[in-house]
Amino acid sequence: MTRPDFDEPIDRRGTLCNKWDDLGSVFGMQGPDALAMWVADMDFRAPLGVRRALEDTVAQGIYGYPGENRPYLESIRWWMATRHGWDVAPEAILSVHGLVNGTALAVDAYTEAGDAVALMTPVYHAFARVVKAAGRTVTELPLAEPDGQYALDWDGWASRLTGKERMLILCSPHNPGGRVWSAEELREIAGFCRERDLILVSDEIHHDLVLPGGPRHTVTALAAPEIADRLVTLTAATKGFNLAGAHLGNAIIPDVGLRDRYKARMGALGISPGLFGLPMVTAAYSPEGADWIDALVAYLADNARIFDDGIAAIPGARSMPLQATYLSWVDFSGTGMAPAEIHKRIEQDARIAANHGESFGTGGAAHMRFNLATPRARVVEAVARLQQAFADLQ
Repeated sequence: MTRPDFDEPIDRRGTLCNKWDDLGSVFGMQGPDALAMWVADMDFRAPLGVRRALEDTVAQGIYGYPGENRPYLESIRWWMATRHGWDVAPEAILSVHGLVNGTALAVDAYTEAGDAVALMTPVYHAFARVVKAAGRTVTELPLAEPDGQYALDWDGWASRLTGKERMLILCSPHNPGGRVWSAEELREIAGFCRERDLILVSDEIHHDLVLPGGPRHTVTALAAPEIADRLVTLTAATKGFNLAGAHLGNAIIPDVGLRDRYKARMGALGISPGLFGLPMVTAAYSPEGADWIDALVAYLADNARIFDDGIAAIPGARSMPLQATYLSWVDFSGTGMAPAEIHKRIEQDARIAANHGESFGTGGAAHMRFNLATPRARVVEAVARLQQAFADLQ
């Protein structure tokens, strides 16, 4: 494999790019000096093999309905077995339009209007959005933070349950905290779901973005096989290989009864994969793709180190130690500033677009999420701008 050049500057403006083209409409930022560090996709080209597979598909010139998808399914099975130690039957894999869609389908399939869905907050903001849009309510279970990193808080959660919960959505690895849950913690979560008769939806989209030198990701299905009759695992190549625009992901459901209920909702809504995502995923889930991911996480680890060191130099600011993902979760509460002042300094003074912590639910106030999957020069520039924006605290 030719070593990828993650330092290559790529101008994504004007390419139908939500992350860069929507800076004006979302943040009011105009001009070439604005830095986009919000939407969770990467400013890196996909692996060469993925691009060639897509070029071959385009070159055919005929873009009809896709049919035989066995190579696609086998590539998923190979990836899960070789990278994550999980032997998945092909019939257990259902293709959805990305993992937000996969989550929404699970809410639709396994809960009713008026039911509640539990979320361990702060957590990926799209979860609450689709739960509420479906006419369900959200039960927030705030994570503890005993040592500067998120932890389960069983004692604190007991009083928050309403009895209406029918599902818990788990983010593993955790977004925005970058935490890799241990096998023991996953077993505890599974036990919690069994005790309360909850369906467990485990969103593992970041499972290929575990940084070197830290804990290994454990597939929930392997950590707690006893939960198989109530477990839906969501995975995708889109996050690790920067293919989010393909809108393609997997709901892996080994239990037949659970899978049939999910398939029924897919059928009712006409959910099926598109033509272009299939060859892209098939090419990504390959030995070449594995080498590319290994190079990527090494690069991301260095970006995280540079960013963390820079944040540590700002009095009152602290980034959570990053074990996985490329999303740095920074706590500015030590500055004593209100969220509005934090936002102003970052967006107006530093000219950086980052996600507001409040959008991730309880526990997110005075936090900001920064996307570090960008060429290192931009990370260095972002650090300099942030330090200048908070220079009066020095």
